[in-house]
Amino acid sequence: MTDPGCRLYLITPPRLDPAAFRDDLAAALDAGDVGALQLRLKDVGDDEVRRAVDALLPVADAQGVTFILNDRPDLAAETGCDGVHIGQDDAGYDAARAAVGPDRVVGVTCKNSRHLGMVAGEQGADYVAFGAFFPTETKQTDVRADPEILEWWSEMMVLPSVAIGGITIENCGALVTAGADFLAVISAVWGHADGPAAAVKAFNAAIAEAAR
Repeated sequence: MTDPGCRLYLITPPRLDPAAFRDDLAAALDAGDVGALQLRLKDVGDDEVRRAVDALLPVADAQGVTFILNDRPDLAAETGCDGVHIGQDDAGYDAARAAVGPDRVVGVTCKNSRHLGMVAGEQGADYVAFGAFFPTETKQTDVRADPEILEWWSEMMVLPSVAIGGITIENCGALVTAGADFLAVISAVWGHADGPAAAVKAFNAAIAEAAR
């Protein structure tokens, strides 16, 4: 996850039917550049997570997209995911790294905190995620981040940053120019009026325009 330039980091809806969602995912990944996909299922059993990984991981692999599991380092290791993403209230970094091993990705939510970002980097995280940058209904959060943190991070650190929270085709440009390495997007892709493939194309065009 160290490719140059800003890339999309897709996050799945919190609930999905893996068999049906697989087609939407394939269409999205075939439509344009996507750097990573995070499977983020909430309030479901382990077997449901396993079924989703079994259905969706091959789709991501076929396109060379890094497949990240949210919250569960143990299941990420068990099911062969490329890595895990942990929040500040999830398993700590050391436990996550021990579960997935040295060769898989561990990403860490750092909210709007420079300190949390530096701690994650010192521990060995592969990327840090800052946000929310805009209002979002996908995940309740009282934290609001300013694009300035991305500017500071990109100037001071080589570790990739992921921007998250209410990001749309219309507002993503400011985060690209601020230095985000990845844009984490949920509803603006899966809920797009013309479908996820059209959304991925539009996001990539917006990223390219902002990066000029």
